[in-house]
Amino acid sequence: MESSVAARAEDTANEPGRAMPALVAEDNPVFRSMLRSMLTRWGYEARIASNGLEAWEAMQTADAPRLAILDWMMPSMDGVEVCRRIRAAAREPYVYVLLLTARTESQDLVEGMEAGADDYLTKPFNAQELRVRLRAGRRILDLQQQLMETREALRVQATHDTLTGLLNRGRVLEVLLAEIARSHRELRPMALLMVDLDRFKHINDTYGHMAGDAVLQEAARRLRAATRQYDAPGRYGGEEFLVVLPGCAAREARAQAERIREAFAGEPFDAGGTLLAVTCSIGVSSRDVCASEDAEALVREADAALYAAKNQGRNSVEIASPEPSEESLALTKLARFSET
Repeated sequence: MESSVAARAEDTANEPGRAMPALVAEDNPVFRSMLRSMLTRWGYEARIASNGLEAWEAMQTADAPRLAILDWMMPSMDGVEVCRRIRAAAREPYVYVLLLTARTESQDLVEGMEAGADDYLTKPFNAQELRVRLRAGRRILDLQQQLMETREALRVQATHDTLTGLLNRGRVLEVLLAEIARSHRELRPMALLMVDLDRFKHINDTYGHMAGDAVLQEAARRLRAATRQYDAPGRYGGEEFLVVLPGCAAREARAQAERIREAFAGEPFDAGGTLLAVTCSIGVSSRDVCASEDAEALVREADAALYAAKNQGRNSVEIASPEPSEESLALTKLARFSET
């Protein structure tokens, strides 16, 4: 008895990491119970299906296992068909599929592998062979997870500003173009904010660039907190930020800009242990409906409004006076007509 307990403890300890969920689809209750027992002992979280349909439904859940052990012959849907559907779904992260079969003909095995199975075992199988194959599958899944994380890190690096974590200049301008296209297509308003920290050069000159970086990071945090989930704040350059506001007409955009201004001015910024009063000036440009070529005009108008806010004494919001194109005017009329 003691040796059996020790062996189980050793088995579990030898499996790396946390308990990985593993789907077991097996219609034979004896095999099903045996597989559940072995997987649990080896440190996996066994999730059981008694037929192919149950297995396929289990793979549709949000937390579907990445490791699947499928019996070939099952009622409702066989393991090969489940495998085909998993591969057709092309979900990420990848699902590693191991087929169990009593078939030994080479053509049958070819069929299983062509359906997308990663490995197979013929029944009756050796428990340690199953364990080793599962370990190999887990190593492949771990490697794929690392590759996905690396890909995501590269994507973030390419689209986000390193210092603030906001969208970088190129990406926020891409979002602006996409939202202009949506406004044009759906006849919806949109707005753009240009936000600039007041007297930022004085902060850098007086307290140093490390303090300036801390202020920029805190500004980005407050900007994210003061905007809606579907707004797109980005660092435009230096101490300037752009915020794309989908679905916002001029009045709503001004209210949003005031929330941002108050978020900056409300409390001092912690710049590396030094508390600094930091304010911002904001220029607002907007369209009731955008024309396809409005991107440059919106940026230019927001920039002009920002300078007007600076000239008003800073820590203020100014609305641009747009000069919409003939297309914008026609689209605005169409949008208003459709609402009546």
